[in-house]
Amino acid sequence: MCKMIKSSFACPVCGKTLTYNEKSYYCKNNHCFDISKKGYVNLLLSNRMNAKNPGDNKLMVRSRTGFLNKGFYEPLLKALGGAVCRYARTGDVIIDAGCGEGYYTAGVKKILEENGIETVIAGIDISKNALGTAAKRDGEIEYAAGSVFHLPLKDSSCDMLMTVFAPYCGEEFRRALKKGGVMVMVIPDKNHLWQLKEAVYDQPYLNEVKDTELEGFDFVEKLCVREKIQLECQKDIQDLFNMTPYCYNTSSEGRERLAALDSLETEIEFDILIYRR
Repeated sequence: MCKMIKSSFACPVCGKTLTYNEKSYYCKNNHCFDISKKGYVNLLLSNRMNAKNPGDNKLMVRSRTGFLNKGFYEPLLKALGGAVCRYARTGDVIIDAGCGEGYYTAGVKKILEENGIETVIAGIDISKNALGTAAKRDGEIEYAAGSVFHLPLKDSSCDMLMTVFAPYCGEEFRRALKKGGVMVMVIPDKNHLWQLKEAVYDQPYLNEVKDTELEGFDFVEKLCVREKIQLECQKDIQDLFNMTPYCYNTSSEGRERLAALDSLETEIEFDILIYRR
């Protein structure tokens, strides 16, 4: 008989704690969810899907994976890992809500381990395309298909919640976090990828940066990451472009200008916002 392990996730049907073995997840009401061949469990109910295959498509996942694996956003990963280490404690449950293809989930886990902080870290994303890549990146991390607006988590079940470029759902994040728990949010700052936008738009615009005040959270601190990256080939330029929302609203003329570039230097600007529930 396979050994059952307590999961970080909750049953999306009845809300009870899930346990799992190498094949499936179960709750005490006998709701069962099989682990896919790609290594994640699908906890996204059909009535909570806004499309047949929601979330990032294969092109976006492939582009983001190729770009991130080359280390262009490593300054952000190191700063994020450092921030998590300052607030995490051994035994904490950390959820990456909107984890995508797992670059930051796996990277933060590694940084925690290097600093001797033993935590349980799990990732949730609505894109099955992204989760297949995430599970391949680190098979020891639990990954589940689910929506950040209906997290498959019990009330007050996590000590820390990471949200990196993901949609913000305050009500659901407050529900899942313990009182006194920490939320680490990463957002682009106003000049992020300015030179990329100059290349594709006739009238580039600054990113909107909203006020730090969030209902139900105390703002603790803001950490800024400011760097310039140099892309030396067309593939890296296209990978960056394809992993951003700009690829959906750029004209054919803008795409042609981008395709003509042999290299691109652009600013990257991120804010890491720390909140306490």
